[in-house]
Amino acid sequence: MNEVKVKIINTSRHALPEYATVDSAGMDVRANLESAVTLKPLERKLIPTGLKVELPSGYEMQIRPRSGLALKHGITLVNTPGTIDADYRGEIGVILINLSDKDFVINDGERIAQMVVAPYTRVVWESAESISETDRGEGGFGHTGV
Repeated sequence: MNEVKVKIINTSRHALPEYATVDSAGMDVRANLESAVTLKPLERKLIPTGLKVELPSGYEMQIRPRSGLALKHGITLVNTPGTIDADYRGEIGVILINLSDKDFVINDGERIAQMVVAPYTRVVWESAESISETDRGEGGFGHTGV
């Protein structure tokens, strides 16, 4: 497992995100709110975290849903995963949506998402007149299902 140093500014009242276990890939992100926010069914809101980061070049941060919130309350992210680029310096916000039929209250300090920092590869496009054939071919969108 590799480690990378990432500069972080924490303007919230909460501890820095941390790994829950030795093999956790993601760290929980907490809401940074002056007062509770209610998400009505099918409503989405940008929830601040109070965190700003300086990722090294060649790295991204993904903001992902928390499985417990999704299963128990129908709360997930609209753009999942959300991508934080290495050159972004603003506050990290999480766009939550309530897919349940009940109001959901988000309190200050509540764990609302998880973040994963990972290296990425940049593509250099090579124009071509054809690409190789495979057994799958152009089949997609469930073409192998019954």
